[in-house]
Formats: sequence, C-alpha cells, structure tokens
Amino acid sequence: MSQTTVPDERAGRLRGTAAGIRRDLSGSQKLMIFVLSMALSGVANIVIEVIPEVSIGPVDVSVSYFVFVPLTLVALLNPFWAALGAPVGEVIFVDLLMGDFSGLAEIEGIIQMFLALFIAGSMIRNPKNRLQIALAAVTVVVIDKALSDIVDLSKVWIGVEDAEFVEGLPESILLLEGIGFAVDILITGVLFGVIPAIWLIPALHGRIEPLLGMRPRVPGEPIQGSAPRTGLFVGVALALAVASFFFAFLEAWDVTLGTVDTDWLGEYGSGWLWVGVGAAAIAFLVGVALVKLSRNKTED
Repeated sequence: MSQTTVPDERAGRLRGTAAGIRRDLSGSQKLMIFVLSMALSGVANIVIEVIPEVSIGPVDVSVSYFVFVPLTLVALLNPFWAALGAPVGEVIFVDLLMGDFSGLAEIEGIIQMFLALFIAGSMIRNPKNRLQIALAAVTVVVIDKALSDIVDLSKVWIGVEDAEFVEGLPESILLLEGIGFAVDILITGVLFGVIPAIWLIPALHGRIEPLLGMRPRVPGEPIQGSAPRTGLFVGVALALAVASFFFAFLEAWDVTLGTVDTDWLGEYGSGWLWVGVGAAAIAFLVGVALVKLSRNKTED
C-alpha cells in the first residue's frame, strides 16, 4: 500500500528567499520605497493643481487626490514606508514649494493620509483580487475624509471657527459635511481610485517588484510592513488620530510656527508648477539610484 504525502507549501509559510530574492527588505530598499512614494505622489498632486474645480449648483465637485497612485505603491510594495512617503511628498512638492505651507498644522494631513493608506495597503493581501483593491480604494477616502470632517465639525461646535454655509442649502453643518463626504467618495474614491486601481495594480503585480529587488506579494503570506491586527495597533491609530486633531487646531488658534505664505504659484503663474515637478524628478532619480544600489546588493 502506497502512502501519498502532501508537503505543506502554503504561501503563508514561505520563508527566506524566493527566486533569489529575499523576503526581508534592507534599509536602502525601505528608503527607496519612501522616496519613490514621495516623488510619484508629489507629481500626482501637482497635476491636480491644474485641474479646475466644477460647481454643480451650490456643490463644489473636485478631485482631492489621485487615490490610485499611492494605493498602487502600498498594495505592491511595503505599506508602511509607501504610506508614509505619499503625504510627505504632497507637503514638500506641493504645499511647501508652492508657498502655501501651514507649518505644524500640516502634520494633521500627514497623519490622516498615512493611517488611511497604511490600513488600505494592509487590506490588499492578494493584488490580483479586484474586490480587495476596490474596498481599499474606498477605505482610503473614508478614513481620510472622515477624520478631516470630524475636525471641521469640532472646530465649529467648539466655536474656534464659523461654519461656511452654502447658498441654496439648509444651514446645517452636518448636511454640508455629509454632501462633501459623499462627493469625495464618488469622485476621489471611485472615479480616481477604484476604476484605475482595479486595472493598474493587477497589471503591475509581479512586474515592478523584481525591478526594485523585492519579492512580489504572495496571497496568504504575511505582508512586510503591514498594519498588525492587534488591539495595540488600534490604540496607536486612535492616539494618532487624536494627535492630528491637536495639530489641526493650531491653525485655528493662529499658531503660525513654520508657516510659508508666499503664494509663489499666484505670483509666477502655473509655470511655477514645474519647480515642483523638477524637485520630484530629482527625488525620483534618487529613488532610482537606490534601486540600483539595492539590486547590486541583492545580486552580491
């Protein structure tokens, strides 16, 4: 009687190397992901600066950011470092270089977007699964805009800011924030998040990771740099959210430490956007150099 044995080869138990590529990332690879995320997200947000806002009656319809750009990075690369680089890139290449930098108040947006992308990137355990990608894209907008709306509501309820009502709508701050929230999910989350991401992420999966000296994400395998599913992480995330509220209130309290208000974009026109593009290109070249360095180390 023969006995058939089935080796335990579940993806979740893979260790060491695969196809000559180590699973654990080096310090230069983490820095590379951070820099590339900064550069690509910076360029994406510069493009948004030239997109005009459209008003439909009393409601303003605009694109907050291209969700699919940072989502692709957190879905395919290390979620932590890609999520951290994206909001930092927006602050450096858009806010700071355009002369509209709010100083310490900018930390609010960095924390909120980092949490949104970090959680969303950790949700995509299979980059070929379009349902996971779609849910992650919407999750980015829900977390980011929900925290932002809570801050805005808190400012009005506490009395540090006055509500800006829209002509033609009832004077209800909850209604206004709700309409804005729904528009953001539809435009930013679905149109510029879900639709391009469900095509782009599966198409790039397994193609760009080896170029960066990284192992592609394997379904069932623990994700390097993902959000831990523990109560401690939930507590830390809530603490960061509360901390973002504090930094948001600094601007309302007229704390202007580190602010830059020169409006170079208004002074020099849209041509000044090329300054941000040039700076992002330099950062991208730095990322490419780090890629080559990492690949050389991997080959050695």
